[in-house]
Amino acid sequence: MASPRLETYCCPNRDAATQLVMNFQPEVFCGVCIGSASISLLLTILQLLPKKGQSPRKMPKASSSSTILLLISICDILGGLGVIFRSSVWLGFPGFIANISVVNGTDVWPSAFCVGSAMWIQLLYSAGFWWLFCYAVDSYLVVRRSAGLSTIVLYHMMTWGLAVMLCVEGIALLYYPSLSSCENGLEHAIPHYITTYAPLLLVLVANPILFRRTVSAVASLLKGRQGIYTENERRLGTEIQMRFFKIMLVFVICWSSNIINETLLFYLEMQPDINEMPLKNIRSAALITWIIMGVLNPMQGFLFTLAFYGWTGWRVDLKWRKREIPWESMSSSTAGENAYPSPVNYQSNIHDSKKISTTDSQQTDEAISMLSEGNTSSDERLTRSSPIYQGW
Repeated sequence: MASPRLETYCCPNRDAATQLVMNFQPEVFCGVCIGSASISLLLTILQLLPKKGQSPRKMPKASSSSTILLLISICDILGGLGVIFRSSVWLGFPGFIANISVVNGTDVWPSAFCVGSAMWIQLLYSAGFWWLFCYAVDSYLVVRRSAGLSTIVLYHMMTWGLAVMLCVEGIALLYYPSLSSCENGLEHAIPHYITTYAPLLLVLVANPILFRRTVSAVASLLKGRQGIYTENERRLGTEIQMRFFKIMLVFVICWSSNIINETLLFYLEMQPDINEMPLKNIRSAALITWIIMGVLNPMQGFLFTLAFYGWTGWRVDLKWRKREIPWESMSSSTAGENAYPSPVNYQSNIHDSKKISTTDSQQTDEAISMLSEGNTSSDERLTRSSPIYQGW
């Protein structure tokens, strides 16, 4: 799981709310995290591997959207590995972890492991949030024909730069001036929580707006391609909208428990004594959402692959051969002029006009196919409805 409480637990003088959740059935909690992360890791890799019986699909060039989807999955896989490693050490070496609570202890390795593993998990999931935001931005720019593979460099700079900067800044403010003196007040913790949840809240607020505008732009593109809005275009637009909805649904399911849990724990921190009887229900709700976080956070990787590509099946093809990886999209513009040459008896002005119209249609089809990549039925309908397929 990914929570700023992992970093605050590394402080020997941690607050009472962090102590409450971290000491609640730690063996059960670590076991839940290991089980959820392991299942998600295996299923995510299974989803991304090539499958038997799938014909390799061709496309003229890779898209920035397909690269971003792959990077999101990689961040989830690496974050899940961090969850498994951290929870396994906590289960296998309880004495080693117990030294974290020793103030002014001479053994620095327990604290180093605590801080390092927590930073690894936070950094990878935070990078995943930034990549998801970049995917929404790229989807909108693609339909506006303002994006391409060249923009992926800017996405890398923004994603990794902001993820590292916020993670390091939050940790530095939390542990200043040393581990033994951190968590002495909220002035240490609040900046850390802000830097942790800023990208998460950005995705929750900005992505639905960008996705909604992208869907509207897609409808305009489909209408303008042939001047009419047929059932195929309407169905394709609906599938793209459903794809965006599934992405946001998975994100909300996996991370809403974190926001609820953090709100409850902050409320408990404001109380003079969190063990008072009137706070029993709040304590129970905080502990329940804590366990839910351990289940849902690591499952994001697998659930995202379902939202991105759908279920790709069990039959894995382990034979190496040059073929397109399954997260690439199919473009309908592979035909080109050589596949469907214009008749030589056309007049030059008619030929030029149709060539320009075909080029515009190709660009539109490429933009739409990038948003519907992974959906074979959508790609096939897009190809059949394109002027190239119809023999322009």
